[in-house]
Formats: sequence, C-alpha cells, structure tokens
Amino acid sequence: MIKMTVFVGNPGKEYEKTRHNIGWMVLDALAGSVGLNWKKKFNGQWTDYSVGSNKIIFLKPETFVNNTGKSAQAAAHFFKIKPEEIILVHDDLELDFEKIVLKKGGGTGGHNGLRSMNQHLGTSEYYRLRLGISRPVHGSVSSHVLGRFSPDEEIGLQTFVPRAVEVFEDILRITLDTAITKYGIGK
Repeated sequence: MIKMTVFVGNPGKEYEKTRHNIGWMVLDALAGSVGLNWKKKFNGQWTDYSVGSNKIIFLKPETFVNNTGKSAQAAAHFFKIKPEEIILVHDDLELDFEKIVLKKGGGTGGHNGLRSMNQHLGTSEYYRLRLGISRPVHGSVSSHVLGRFSPDEEIGLQTFVPRAVEVFEDILRITLDTAITKYGIGK
C-alpha cells in the first residue's frame, strides 16, 4: 500500500513550465481539484490526502530535482514509511511524450532525482510513476529536461496532465499488483 507520494520538480518561476516539472504539474492539477492544506517541513511542502480510509502523505520537495531524496528520506523517516510504500511521480525521457508507466525499482536511467532517491533511501525498491517527456533529438539532455515544452507538446499537455492525474488516482485506489498489471511496462 502506498503511504507517501513524492512529486519531482524544481522550485522557482523559471522552472514552472519545464519538462523536469511535469510531476509538479500533475500535483498542481490534482491539488487544484481537491484543495490541499500544505505545511512546510522536510525541505519542502507536505500534506495528507485521503483515499477511502487510507491517508497518504504528499511531498513536494523544494530541494531541486538533484536532491529529491534528501527531502523524501526525511519525510519517510518522520512518518515511518518504508521505501516500498513510496511512489515517485517524475519525468522520464526514456518514454515517448505522453506515455505513462508504473514501475517498481530499477535503474536511474541517468535521472538525478532517482539517483538521489536511491542514495538517500538506500534502495531503488520504491514505485515510480514515469511520465514520458521523450529524449531530445539533438542538444543536451540537461537543456532538454530544463527546457520548456514545444508548442505541440504544450497542446498535448492539455490531455496528458489530466490523464496522468486519473492514472495516479486510480493507482491509489487499487492494489499495487493490479496497478502494475494495468499500468506497468509495456502497457
């Protein structure tokens, strides 16, 4: 059962509409529809979110993507949450734009937020809701993930973000085994 969700992004106005912040875009869309009461702690903001009788901690680290694990580890320690009870919502350039995949464990794929999570949690065995942003055709990966979406992608975000919210909410309502079958690799 998921007890904490960590939404990946970078703080600051200059990063708001960048690919690295797709996790925060999903959170903002979800938060806007349910009205959440945020508190500051763990180098970020947190709140609790109820799904039926289950209470889930939502964490929005404000440590920049490269230090996401620092915030996540502090919150997990405080709330006594195990890594396998965490889901990380993050951008993934290995997936085509608009593709959504749920995965447990695995490598970092060069994602510094995942590297930080693995380092601070001491394991990679947490869940990841991977949001496809595509690999750049040319230019650096860093410029791509810190860059804004193209005009065509901006149009696609109008359906991508709400669909990601729906998938995320569904994952929180069903068993993790069912969620992996429904949204896992190859789906």
